[in-house]
Amino acid sequence: MKNKIVIAGGTGFTGRYLQKRFEDEDYEVIIISRKPGTVQWNDTAALIRALDNAALLINLAGKSVNCRYTEKNKKEILESRTVTTEALGNAILQCSHPPALWINAGTATIYRHAEDRPMTESNGEMGSGFSVYVATSWEQSFFTFQLPKTRMVVLRMAIVLGKDDGVFTRLKNLVRFGLGGKQGNGKQMFSWVHIEDLYRLVVFIQQHDEMSGVINAAAPNPVSNALLMKTLRTQMHRPLGLPTPKWLLKMGAVVIGTETELVLKSRWVLPGKLQQAGFNFQFPEIGNAIADLLH
Repeated sequence: MKNKIVIAGGTGFTGRYLQKRFEDEDYEVIIISRKPGTVQWNDTAALIRALDNAALLINLAGKSVNCRYTEKNKKEILESRTVTTEALGNAILQCSHPPALWINAGTATIYRHAEDRPMTESNGEMGSGFSVYVATSWEQSFFTFQLPKTRMVVLRMAIVLGKDDGVFTRLKNLVRFGLGGKQGNGKQMFSWVHIEDLYRLVVFIQQHDEMSGVINAAAPNPVSNALLMKTLRTQMHRPLGLPTPKWLLKMGAVVIGTETELVLKSRWVLPGKLQQAGFNFQFPEIGNAIADLLH
């Protein structure tokens, strides 16, 4: 029988990438989502069957934060994370052979806006506001569970950069249309992780039984927004890019239905635990990450 991996909320671009990589390594991958043909969230018996004897559960479930923070959207953003996490924990409690490892997604947005120093797991300071409230509530719903047979990890994920979807596609389009200058004052830090390194660090954590609790999933060399956009322009052979001042970002965010926090918050996060454990990033620098993703 193949080793089994369960990916909850696995129909987004991150989940699809992880599914393919694990299937390439001959794992059986089961997806939990609301889409037809997958294990459904409201089918408790099917959840338990999926999780029983799993080598690994990865939970990526959560409504995209790329929207306006209306009261309706805020409720959905919060509950799509906490309620699904609780459903998984309760299902694991009913398993005869619970998963050996449960990796729950979290977010590096939990740390404060930081232009003065980087944040690690040991010295990071929590921020404030709605996004931080969601991040802390999400982690609390996870760590509420006491699962003696299941190792538990929260990945505080930086911005995931991948070819097919997500942030990288939007950044490329800005550069393509001549809008690839700095955003705001350009000093805000951009913490990121290449999607292949996200897969690799999940495997690394799986292989290292001593790793548990909160782990920052971020490349070791964050860059300023200005350097990020300059690197992208250089590699796309677009030397000029109009900057976007803060007031214009606020207007544009309303028009396209998102929030400026996604661009203007300074996320300066380092992967302290991973580096201490000896993990080597394949894409430690933004330059080699972008070069890979453009080809």
